[in-house]
Amino acid sequence: MKPSSGKCLALLLFFVAGAIEMGGASSARDIMGCPSNTSPCFWRLFPCPAECPAIQPKNPKAKRCTIDCHSPICQTVCISPKPSCNGIGSGCGDPRFIGGDGVVFYFHGRKGEHFSLVSDPSLQINARFVGLRPAGRTRDFTWIQALGVVFGSHALTIEATRAARWDDAVDHLNFTCDGDLLQVPEGHLSSWRSGDGKLMVERIGSRNSVRITLKEMAEVSLNVVPVTKDDDRIHRYQIPSNDCFVHLEVQFRFFGLSPDVEGVLGRTYRPDYKNAAKFGVAMPVVGGEDEYRTSSLLSPDCKRCLCSPKEDAVWQDVI
Repeated sequence: MKPSSGKCLALLLFFVAGAIEMGGASSARDIMGCPSNTSPCFWRLFPCPAECPAIQPKNPKAKRCTIDCHSPICQTVCISPKPSCNGIGSGCGDPRFIGGDGVVFYFHGRKGEHFSLVSDPSLQINARFVGLRPAGRTRDFTWIQALGVVFGSHALTIEATRAARWDDAVDHLNFTCDGDLLQVPEGHLSSWRSGDGKLMVERIGSRNSVRITLKEMAEVSLNVVPVTKDDDRIHRYQIPSNDCFVHLEVQFRFFGLSPDVEGVLGRTYRPDYKNAAKFGVAMPVVGGEDEYRTSSLLSPDCKRCLCSPKEDAVWQDVI
């Protein structure tokens, strides 16, 4: 019995959509689709806008085309290739966050400790903070130095390596996946994928910038940057001469969070969340150090974490 032409067309669309979902096809204007049957855009294909015709533009500074397969608005949009510190889901500097509700807040944490940024039943994202406390200060100056991501059966870490002085010609990123060192060759669009296709790490520029795709769950864009002399002068950090406090600027896009999501940043995506940040002040600080502190970069053991510890090795800290 031969399949109907309608079924053949649907099957063809499915494979085309699946092939290009993470950037597989290229033309004058790329086409994107959503192969997951949980998406309201399932079985449909959408051309990229003329302003950003490519899913993977060859110019690392060009905007790229993407689609949110979990949004009922089924359309492709243009987004910046690298994290925007003024965009929703970002965390930059002495950590200044913009929550899912669009509200700016600061979470300082403590130097040398780990905190849960996002905790959901199927996703855990922790951050390690580095910093210093000059004499006379009542709190640490802190920056995000590393991320730990547990997703499905995988545990990924991304670390900004220490440097006395910043050098643009040097890559300051270290990766591990499931306990092993991960090599992602330098060069724009150089990438690595997990065997099951659910996790991808892709460079967005020759070095020091990557995008991490967690299939149907999240996308993380990050830059590695130092604390500059101007930053030091303006904020009076008192950075020592032998450490420029290399750290991460990050921006998250989430597609499948539960309504009960937790974490320093994750809680701001809850539909019932009321932001405690004070409006109209120069630095609206939000607490939660005790609630969101974890024992390591990959541990889901904060007081308000939603993930349950797994028995396999992916939940063990590997840095």
